[in-house]
Amino acid sequence: MSKYVIVSSGGRQYTLEENTVVKVEKLDLAGAKEVKLDQILAYKDGDNVFFGQPHLTNVEVLCDVLGEEKQKKVINFKFKRRKGYKRKKGHRQVLLKLKVKSIQLKEV
Repeated sequence: MSKYVIVSSGGRQYTLEENTVVKVEKLDLAGAKEVKLDQILAYKDGDNVFFGQPHLTNVEVLCDVLGEEKQKKVINFKFKRRKGYKRKKGHRQVLLKLKVKSIQLKEV
């Protein structure tokens, strides 16, 4: 891991490197082919390490949108014995598949 960043997206944190594919929580993009992640918590490149308080403003992460995917279905089943009460719900979380194109450190 020569150059990487730690990014916050959708309430979760991800460690990203260039040319890697990551699945994040769905973002409102309105059909965009490229997205810029701006909530960068940390940046490391060799011996250079920067931590944001809370975010770094001089680091930019550009990603290509590869599409959306659904996770495996999660079943929630409620049951009360001897009462004839049964409720079944299912949920499939939608994830956004991104490929990290570049991690750039802007000079200040």
